[in-house]
Amino acid sequence: MLIRNMCIDDYDDVISLMQRTPGVTFRDADSRESTSKYLERNPGLSFVARVRNELIGCVMCGHDGRRGYLQHLVVAADHRRKGVASALVERCLSELEEIGIVKTHIDVIKTNAAAREYWERQGWTLRTDIDRYSFVRNGTINA
Repeated sequence: MLIRNMCIDDYDDVISLMQRTPGVTFRDADSRESTSKYLERNPGLSFVARVRNELIGCVMCGHDGRRGYLQHLVVAADHRRKGVASALVERCLSELEEIGIVKTHIDVIKTNAAAREYWERQGWTLRTDIDRYSFVRNGTINA
C-alpha cells in the first residue's frame, strides 16, 4: 500500500469510491472545482491510499488555524480492517501536529453506524456539549 498526498488528479477515483460507499454523502461542495480549492488551501494534509494503482482509501483534511477537520475518510470495502483508515488518519494527525494543531474534529452522519463505530473504536469522543448548526445562503439543498 502506498499512501501519498491527494492531488486533483485523484478526484475521479475519490468520487467513485465515495459514491459506491454506503453512508457517504456527495454534495455540491464536493465538485472538482471546490475540491481543488480545498486541496490548495490545505496543502499536504489530504491523502490517498493505493495498491497497484487502485485507489483503496482517501481522507481529506484541513484546518482553521486552531483546529483540524477530517472529511471523507473512506476505505474500499474489501480493504477494511487492514489498517488503511488508521494509516490515513495518522498521516493527517501527524501533519496537523507539525503545524501546531493537536485537536481535530470529524462530523459523522447520524445514520452511518459503521463510521460511528470506527471512530469510537479509535478512541474519538462523541461530543454531547455542542450542536452544529448550518446555514446555506443560496438555499441550495445539496450545498
